[in-house]
Amino acid sequence: MKTKNFKIIFLMVMATCLSLKLYSQPGTLILNFSADNNGTPVSLESVWINNLTQNCDTTLYPPDFTLVIDTVLTGIINVGSSGNDFTVSQNFPNPFKDQTTISINLPEKANIEISVSNLLGQQITKFSGQLSDGKNTFIFNRGNESVYILSVRNKMEIRTIRMLSSGNHVSGDCILRYQGNEDLESFKSVQIKNYFDFDAGDQLLFAGHISSEESGILDSPTSNQNYMFQFATNIPCQGLDSLFFDGRYYHTIQIFSQCWMKENLEAGVMIMGSQSQTNNGIIEKYCYANSLNYCSTVGGLYLWDELMQYNSTQGSQGICPVGWHIPTDEEWKILEGATDSQYSIGHNVWNSNTYRGFDTGKNLKSSSGWYSNGNGIDLYGFGAVGAGYWWQNGFFEKTMDGFYGSSTTTYDLLPIIHAMNFNTDKVARSPVEEIVGYSVRCMKDQ
Repeated sequence: MKTKNFKIIFLMVMATCLSLKLYSQPGTLILNFSADNNGTPVSLESVWINNLTQNCDTTLYPPDFTLVIDTVLTGIINVGSSGNDFTVSQNFPNPFKDQTTISINLPEKANIEISVSNLLGQQITKFSGQLSDGKNTFIFNRGNESVYILSVRNKMEIRTIRMLSSGNHVSGDCILRYQGNEDLESFKSVQIKNYFDFDAGDQLLFAGHISSEESGILDSPTSNQNYMFQFATNIPCQGLDSLFFDGRYYHTIQIFSQCWMKENLEAGVMIMGSQSQTNNGIIEKYCYANSLNYCSTVGGLYLWDELMQYNSTQGSQGICPVGWHIPTDEEWKILEGATDSQYSIGHNVWNSNTYRGFDTGKNLKSSSGWYSNGNGIDLYGFGAVGAGYWWQNGFFEKTMDGFYGSSTTTYDLLPIIHAMNFNTDKVARSPVEEIVGYSVRCMKDQ
């Protein structure tokens, strides 16, 4: 089973970044999550949500897979800190129907006071007492309010969160009861922030988890959304077994929530390796050893400008057919995390510029054709081949390397590629300083 890298800091988020920046659009975003396996509904175990733009995250757990993001500054304080600081994690689930859990982390044993109030400031229930250092957990049972303000005082410091109830109004008193102290070391990752930020335009990474499998989706939501994670793999994409483009058929392959072309692209007109691909309105490709036969088996090789069709926008169609695009760096990382047996989607290892992971290369490489029997097992039907590359008017390392272009560049505008090699089960990610021609796999728009 994979080691989950998402950090479990129970933040069903309704608060905002308390650097006191004002949001431009009032209201809330409601994001709902469900899962499917080739037409059969399946039950999610958790959904990890990572704001890639602001470097913070949160996790949803059963039974409520709904994230409500409050885009109005509420004055609710939940200051980011290290794991050794005084923190109050957002209650989970949030919104909640009947009861919810609150976690309070203390750097040392301390006497604390907890107060739960309504929006009018009227105290509903409270707790006071001495708690041990580490993670202390409380259960809160709702009364007849829709919104509760929970404040925790530790010496001169106060932390506050807002809790929303989505259930029907009930009679009776609210109850706040202590559950105990947990071992923080049982949680498997490093904190990023102890709260969740969101601004319009932020890119979010969603990872749905079922047992040892996970499925990833990228989006920048601007309105309420229903997301369905797909857990089918190694089958044609739903409703699209193949497509005809630029004179040939391409098969499709579903790998969790991503739909890929099963073969490397070979679109365009072949030019000799001694010529330059130019912005002339014609798609131009290099074929290994200047042979069209190689293009028909392992695809064409393209310079970054050519494969992007001289457009530097991430996720552009480029030389792909309509409805498809050149995958971004983040989309490649989702594929890698979803198909590796050790490192999950969103793990920091995927950000490294080197060969990384554990066995993604083995699982994605074709089961034949690689140099020195460096074949993969093609576990997910991706069928990556060692197509080699073009560089300085020549062709190199066919059957030894497979380089794949992304539509992402670094801050200094170097294209980022993803690669596989006959001699390792890992996969590589790297900016490319040289002008190199490499393979293209198109990904279906979501």
